Amino acid sequence: MPAHRSPEPSAPPPAAPGVIDAVAWVHVRDGRLLNVRSAGKDALYLPGGKREPGESDVEALVREVREELSVRLRAETARPFAVVDEDAHGYPAGTRVRLLCYTAEHEGEPVPSREIRELAWVDERDAARCAPAGRRVLEALRERGLLG
Repeated sequence: MPAHRSPEPSAPPPAAPGVIDAVAWVHVRDGRLLNVRSAGKDALYLPGGKREPGESDVEALVREVREELSVRLRAETARPFAVVDEDAHGYPAGTRVRLLCYTAEHEGEPVPSREIRELAWVDERDAARCAPAGRRVLEALRERGLLG
């Protein structure tokens, strides 16, 4: 009787691309949308970031915007603007970003701080400089008549 050979072990399937779950501040002034560029990045992004354990969306948004732009968002004024699901710029193919976008009133003047190297006020003419999720927000602002 011939010896039975076990099949060669197969490699595990590649991990499914991830989803980056984050919050972002949508702030328009004079018909232009506030964007930032972090150190080492080649695109503009909406201010914001990922939640820390136990944080609500608004708590994370307030913390991230304070860290990035040295302004205090007034949490009680935070209002949902849009949920954007888009390709995550700068990540492996198939990675998505799910961005919960909020508007909110603030105190102070936005200035780059921490890892932020550039602050930019953009409109649709600048869309090519923005990450895909930011381009989607620009489209939503245009559709609502909020861009200059």
